[in-house]
Amino acid sequence: MFLGVIADDFTGATDIAGFLVNNGLPTVQLNGSAGADIPPGTEAVVVSLKSRSCPAPEAVRLSLDALNYLRSIGCTQFFFKYCSTFDSTAKGNIGPVTDALMDALGTGLTVICPALPVNGRTVYQGYLFIGGALLNETGMRNHPLNPMRDASLLRLMDAQSRGRSGNVPAQVIAQGAGAVRSRLDDLRAQGVSYAVLDTLADADLDVLAEALSGMPLVTGGSGLGGAIARRYAAGSGGGSCATDPGLPSAGGKTILLSGSCSEMTNRQVAAYAARAYVLKADIVRCMADAEGYAQEVLAVAQAHAGDAMPPLVSATVPPAELKSIQEQWGVEQSSRCVERFFARLAVLLRGTGYDHFIIAGGETSSVVSQALAVKGFAIGPQIAPGVPWVRTLDGALSLALKSGNFGDEGFFTRALSFIPQDARS
Repeated sequence: MFLGVIADDFTGATDIAGFLVNNGLPTVQLNGSAGADIPPGTEAVVVSLKSRSCPAPEAVRLSLDALNYLRSIGCTQFFFKYCSTFDSTAKGNIGPVTDALMDALGTGLTVICPALPVNGRTVYQGYLFIGGALLNETGMRNHPLNPMRDASLLRLMDAQSRGRSGNVPAQVIAQGAGAVRSRLDDLRAQGVSYAVLDTLADADLDVLAEALSGMPLVTGGSGLGGAIARRYAAGSGGGSCATDPGLPSAGGKTILLSGSCSEMTNRQVAAYAARAYVLKADIVRCMADAEGYAQEVLAVAQAHAGDAMPPLVSATVPPAELKSIQEQWGVEQSSRCVERFFARLAVLLRGTGYDHFIIAGGETSSVVSQALAVKGFAIGPQIAPGVPWVRTLDGALSLALKSGNFGDEGFFTRALSFIPQDARS
């Protein structure tokens, strides 16, 4: 076993798992660190946690449990995976978890590299850009759980961690892996704990993967994970991995669920509503009786089972409506009631023959997977960068688990195109 990945949310885990597989590294994704039967030939294991927005001590505990499990199965390099938009609060959880993992592995320096150029996430002079705009000038500024008001990765890390950050600038990376290693040595000598890596293109990631080959812990997004996989596969004689085990199966029924309120998911829901039936979840009903309301929604979904395109159940709302809901009910209470509703609805859907789930939103993906008692996944083809189809290790369920901001407006329709025709209704 080569690489052990600790991902701080569910869709983030499928994000990096997809990049690892597509770049030549046989990979399994597990739901938590309780363990599962890992297929022979697996060279990377991704442990998905729900630790992005929970209290920092809980995030640290979950992450250390995952590290201990990955060490026990023989992983030799470790990767703490967080979102390419560096979702975190002023106090964590990226900083506290990174510190704890560094302590456990006995290392004084790691790297910070959320860049994902293929999705427009780049880093320059330590600042994170999304599609050419500074992070704090995008929709992430008003993220419902982790609003990002600063684009400086150095300041963000210094504010939420014990150590001090430094930068590996683009001009150093342009000189190659040797220059990067020298810069890391200089930062280590200066007492820097976190080296923020400028990254402007995929070619930069390949340089970084070579430079970091001996580092016990790296942290970042799926872009760096894919580059590490490419380098390892090339050195071991591997190549492009088959994604057939993760393809959606024939038969059964399909449902779409959306709990994300990101700008992109709002656009995706609107685009799908122009072509298929969309049921807008009632937050008041979710609050009052999630169980009874889930039963009603199940009946509506079944009534549309014969439609040309399967129905979408959506709790996705635009920013102004979301703000009103959170002011009335509270951020945590409103989020939890919607999560309970989707968890219960998923169980009811499964009980009536639904076995293909297309889900938008990290929290929604996590609670649905937990409600369906999913232990792990085989990774299938990518629907969009960072969003693969996955199939449970027992072959019973196929899922597409999408982070809120990923994919284009036609994502839901493209996801359906991977499903055999007889399972799309």
